[in-house]
Formats: sequence, structure tokens, C-alpha cells
Amino acid sequence: MDSNDNAYVYTMDAPVSVSPRRVVSLVPSVTESLFDLNLGDRLIAVTDYCIHPAEQVARLPKIGGTKNPDIERIIAFRPDLVIANREENRREDVEGLQAAGIPVWVTFPRTVREAFNLLWNLMEVFDEPSMVERVRAMEWALDWQERLTAQRDNFVRVFAPIWLDPLMTFNADTYAHDLLQVCGAQNVFGERDRLYPLQADLGQAEAYPPDDPRVQGRDKRYPRVTLDEVTAAQPDVILLPSEPFPFGEEQVSLFSALDVPAARDGRILLVDGSLLTWHGTRVARALATLPGFLYPET
Repeated sequence: MDSNDNAYVYTMDAPVSVSPRRVVSLVPSVTESLFDLNLGDRLIAVTDYCIHPAEQVARLPKIGGTKNPDIERIIAFRPDLVIANREENRREDVEGLQAAGIPVWVTFPRTVREAFNLLWNLMEVFDEPSMVERVRAMEWALDWQERLTAQRDNFVRVFAPIWLDPLMTFNADTYAHDLLQVCGAQNVFGERDRLYPLQADLGQAEAYPPDDPRVQGRDKRYPRVTLDEVTAAQPDVILLPSEPFPFGEEQVSLFSALDVPAARDGRILLVDGSLLTWHGTRVARALATLPGFLYPET
């Protein structure tokens, strides 16, 4: 996840002046959100990774993956708008579509509140207010969870990897971190920046200084860590998501061998990865589910 490939401009405002009728979504979480907001009928194509809601997306043409969409095919669909994400989609693909005269809305929510702002903007841009009360109710759930979290004296310490080889996680400048914090978790690697080169990130060499040209513009939000660092961090809970890396029982055994509270207390848990990383309407499921993993007694 290197921002050299994703360093293009993003905005909370769509680059259209008229409500779009023909839309291509390059973002799985946005695809799901559009259906949940009664806007699924505007979609004319989606990516291979747009899997929710299953029955509805099965009927839509697929234009490739989030990192390798078929740009010529998208252009041939003549969409009014393409929705992309700065983190999930490549700069060259966005610029290729823009060069063909297609408006591209590059989104990039990094907090739960920003994710809600995107939902409100989608309803406004598409001039479809039928789900206003539903989104408002979701925000009330967020308000309630934030108040509950504010009353806690201590946060559960959580480690949540996103990849195995190399072992990778996320820091405080990400949506997943903010979501866990809202739910009452302390991300044990929240302050850990990704270092360059790889050997430095793994503690095997000196890191490039911040003003080194080889560091400029690079994404520091997804550090590679070692099992020794995980042990030193002493997480109370380890959440192993189903995506982007499909963690399973084999990895539960791997982390269970560590000398950490999560292993001793049997709190190494497999979770639906979309609950951690998909912004949009899926946040409602996340707020209803994740706190139970962290605080099963409540």
C-alpha cells in the first residue's frame, strides 16, 4: 500500500453537477452502500471484488479488480460517474478515465465520521433521500458507542494484522484504527509508522531519514512488524480478519504460541475483515459486532 501509486487528489465532493444515472463503482464498500441507499439501480458495472449484496451484484457486469480494472471497457460503458478510492484504486487508472472525459469521484474516508459524511454526500449528489432516517439511526448508534467508550477507564489492547508474509498492520491514520478506537480498543501499533527500506521496518537496518527523497510521498500507515514486536506489545485481543489476507485456524495456532495475554486468555479471534476495513453502510454491522469481541461481558 504505497501512496506513490495513490497520490492523486481526493475530495468529499463529487465532480458532477447533475445527479448521475450511469455509475461504475471501483470500491466494494461503496457498491454495497449504494444498494443500501436505494441507489443500486444507478450502477452499470462493478469490480470483481464487489460481492455485497450478492444477489444484486451478480447481475452486474464486472470490469476487473480494484487494482487492474479494464479501463477501455469502463470507457465503453459511457458512465456519468466513476467512484474510486485513493487507497484501493491506482492513480494511473483514475487519470486514464479522466483523460477520456469521465468524471471520477476519488473518495478516501479515514475515520468513522468521515465515512458517514460520504454517505450523506452520496444521498445528496444522487438526489435520493429515502434512506436518510436509516443513516441517521446509524449515526445515533455511533453516538451511543462513543459515549459508552468515553466512560471506560481502560481500553482493551488489540493487535489486528492485515497481512501475514510480511506481517503487516495499520496505524492511527486509518479507518480501521479509528473504528477500533470508537469501539473501545487501543491499537497496539497505532503510533508505529512504516519505515523504509523493508529491513528498517523489520528492525534489521537503519531507516531512511524523514527528508530522504526515497521516503517522500510514501505511505507510512501500514507498518510491517515482527512476532517479537507483537509479543512486546502484549495485546489483550488479537483480531484475525478474513481479508485482505484470509487468516484462518492455522494462524490462530501461530499467534496462540506467543507469550501474550490474548493467547493465554483464548482471545485470538477470527473476524469478518469487511467489518474492519469497509467504510460505508457496513459500519452499522461493525458497530453492532466489534464491541462484543472486545468486551464480551457487556
